[in-house]
Amino acid sequence: MDSIAGLLDGPRARDAFLLRSSMDPPWSIRVQDQAPLTLVAMVRGEAWVIPDGGGVRQLHPGDVAILRGSAAYTVADDPHTPPQVIIDPGQRCKTPTGEELSLMMEVGVRTWGNSPNGSAVMLTGTYQMRGEISQRLLGALPALLVLPAKDLASPLITFLAEEIVKDEPGQQAVLDRLLDLLLIAVLRAWFARPEAAAPGWYRAHSDPVVGPVLRLLHSKPAHPWTVEALAVTTGTSRASLARRFTELVGEPPMTFLTGWRLALAADLLREPGATVGSVARQVGYGSSFALSTAFKRVRGISPREHRATGG
Repeated sequence: MDSIAGLLDGPRARDAFLLRSSMDPPWSIRVQDQAPLTLVAMVRGEAWVIPDGGGVRQLHPGDVAILRGSAAYTVADDPHTPPQVIIDPGQRCKTPTGEELSLMMEVGVRTWGNSPNGSAVMLTGTYQMRGEISQRLLGALPALLVLPAKDLASPLITFLAEEIVKDEPGQQAVLDRLLDLLLIAVLRAWFARPEAAAPGWYRAHSDPVVGPVLRLLHSKPAHPWTVEALAVTTGTSRASLARRFTELVGEPPMTFLTGWRLALAADLLREPGATVGSVARQVGYGSSFALSTAFKRVRGISPREHRATGG
């Protein structure tokens, strides 16, 4: 499991909120649903994304915006158009005066707006990603990023736009996977940009020595790895591997492995029926005591306290 596979393996889209919006101007939608990750893909026309914290950006056809964090934002035909619709947690839609709007603005299968053939059409998908694994990558994203259409070079927006209006058996699963694929494509393209602050371990995946080591650590965290064993798999010396790994990733191999194991453990502990002992075995600790000791040393609380408080 690599970094992006890990991002989507547990908290990936399952029955994700996914909606097609079809709008004629003037229009303005204020979103305060507190979703930790939102993806907006522009299919037709233009729109402005206006985060509460500043940094207004315009979207053109084929552009994709990702908003990270639960702060409110507005999407509109013009930054000066006052909000006409407010979206609260649970995707409850209302007017600024509190009148319910959900049924009044449905204009087709998974389609919502003020016109069935609006001049502006966009797709919005929200993830409820709050896990430790996902934060290892998403934490490096800005609060708002916009990937221009020319940098995406993918037919996924077109596929998603075609599939979202279908009402066939298994359609939700199809849409969830397409949303995942689009998110992966956008993240790959974003982190390839020179201005993107990709984590050191993400950039190091392309290194011929450190990359294979990272893939081993990600995919087999329970294995009793040592720096010497990792060096053997890459045909390098122990000292060379340790030096190159630390230089590219920013920490030694065993420190990175500990962080990865504990991130996995933090997410696994939230699963129904999980015990400290069962999680310990999955992430490479010989006993619940060993995991508890490491967890408390690094995170300041015990695994049971982490699970009881929701992390």
